[in-house]
Amino acid sequence: MKIAVTAKEPSLSSEVDPRFGRAPYILVVDSESMLYDVIDNRENADSLKGAGIQAASSVSEKGAQVLITGHCGPNAFRALKAAGIKVVSGAEGKVEKAVSDYLEGDLKETEQPDTEGRW
Repeated sequence: MKIAVTAKEPSLSSEVDPRFGRAPYILVVDSESMLYDVIDNRENADSLKGAGIQAASSVSEKGAQVLITGHCGPNAFRALKAAGIKVVSGAEGKVEKAVSDYLEGDLKETEQPDTEGRW
């Protein structure tokens, strides 16, 4: 399974970034091998609006089935759900640990956005 995780740096040992659309990096991790691709989201992070929708598009293009992040706003949430991507919010700590926590059932899918847009 491919799991996307927002990150402050482009590595598994990075801290999870609490923002989805404005996270500088999104790692797309293969849950079996722990190999990952890096989405450089810095350009979207600096945009005036639409950052979450653009980031959702990038995550979808990489084939992720799940997104793990700290918080997800309404526009990004709708775009992710429309693409069939599960959203898991409330994550913190290291990216690698967040993936492990999800796989072990300690992080659960979110049914609605948990912050307003432009956070």
